[in-house]
Amino acid sequence: QLVESGGGLVQSGGSLRLTCTISGFTLYSSGNYALGWFRQAPGKEREAVSCISSRDGDSYYADSVKGRFTISRDNAKNTVYLQMNSLNPEDTAVYFCGADYFIAVDIRNMCAPTGVEFGSWGQGNQVTVSS
Repeated sequence: QLVESGGGLVQSGGSLRLTCTISGFTLYSSGNYALGWFRQAPGKEREAVSCISSRDGDSYYADSVKGRFTISRDNAKNTVYLQMNSLNPEDTAVYFCGADYFIAVDIRNMCAPTGVEFGSWGQGNQVTVSS
């Protein structure tokens, strides 16, 4: 089970931090998991925002969020975060947390473009950025 929190309404240029608490996966175990954030705007396909591996912290960012968003994980707390800075209206979407065993050759292939390799998903959390 994945439970997201931290979304909401923010003005353009503002910041939010999303949190995803994970149960059913033990991130501090010897296994390697892929953890990710994805978003879906109205009328658009789900897209990968950022992903990270639980074991070594390798990360992937979509070009649209590079330099603005930071993904991190706390394996001891079974939690993954997405710090979002310099938000703009184009970031408005429902944000989903995803997790699964790391089965791709690298984090980019595991994550992009839509996270199809992920089998566990959160319920989604609305992020709205006003201009």
